[in-house]
Amino acid sequence: MTGALDGRVACITGASRGFGRATALLFAREGADLVLNYRKAQSEAEALADEVTSLGRSAVLVQADVGNPQQAAAIATRAQHAFGRVDVLVNNAGIMDVRSFVDQDLATWRATIDVNVYGSLMLTQAILPMMIRQRSGRIICLSSQLGHVGGENFAVYSGTKGFILAFVKSLAREVGRFGITVNAVCPGSIVTDMNRGIYPPDRQAARAAELPLRRMGEPDDVAQAVLFLAADSGRFVTGQCIDVNGGSTMV
Repeated sequence: MTGALDGRVACITGASRGFGRATALLFAREGADLVLNYRKAQSEAEALADEVTSLGRSAVLVQADVGNPQQAAAIATRAQHAFGRVDVLVNNAGIMDVRSFVDQDLATWRATIDVNVYGSLMLTQAILPMMIRQRSGRIICLSSQLGHVGGENFAVYSGTKGFILAFVKSLAREVGRFGITVNAVCPGSIVTDMNRGIYPPDRQAARAAELPLRRMGEPDDVAQAVLFLAADSGRFVTGQCIDVNGGSTMV
């Protein structure tokens, strides 16, 4: 039985947890070999790599801060040396500071922008030459529903995610001639390690009651959308954002 990503190589940032981990495991089940980036969670990353290899796929771990130019470039170099190509890039790594805007400082803004914006820009620029030579590729950036609608105490985070939406639309126009698609996925109303403090159990139940689907989402819901864009199913989709939020931006 063949998978949707047989014979392809995917690079996923922030892969040790949350959306990155769910996407990595789904991609492995669909036949992809993986370059898995993580920043600090080494034990979780190693456990993920073991799961990927148990599924019969290759996994290369790269510890790097995508917000650091040299370290971001090293991810692309490692992918080139390990596999000679990258077919799918998933810019998933992100950080979030949940505080009133007036209580944040320049260091907080810079850290958020470095990872959420410059991390995606630098790694995309480092990997694009491989995709251009191949005349094919999929670039998928994780944005957020907050990139559409904003959120109280999320001013800078929301701004970075709004930037990603404009970035994918513009880059899609630039690289489409090379057979490369560029899209975003905008999650919302999903509990992950990054936002677990925002959604204690009672808040999860209240939030679920507000959604048309009457349930909170799971990381695999996002991974399935990423897979759609990465596989042949998404070959004629570019410059778009898929909202995966249970309908929350409608209400």
